[in-house]
Amino acid sequence: MRLNRIATIWFASALAGSAAAPALAQTPYDGLWNVTIMTSSGSCEPTARSTLSVADGKISGAGANVSGSIGNGGLVKVSINGAYANGQLNGNAGSGKWNGASAGIPCSGRWQASRQ
Repeated sequence: MRLNRIATIWFASALAGSAAAPALAQTPYDGLWNVTIMTSSGSCEPTARSTLSVADGKISGAGANVSGSIGNGGLVKVSINGAYANGQLNGNAGSGKWNGASAGIPCSGRWQASRQ
């Protein structure tokens, strides 16, 4: 349940902050990404889907405790309200793992992303 709330805040905030994104990407992974988060263990929501914006290789969201980056090689590292995700982007797709908690019970799973 907390994962769904975290994912919704993270992705909605990131999308809202992308409205003024520059026309030319500053890094190879800048732009809008469709992200699906899947829980494989714990009591978090089974899946959550949303859109994420990356600008200058930075993952951020207005009004949410989000920090992270995507390196030029596509390495993803992000923290969202105490949940952590990492993985790899390659071209217009990527995947990785995440871990966090819901009501103090650990949750973990995988994520997948594709560029819009």
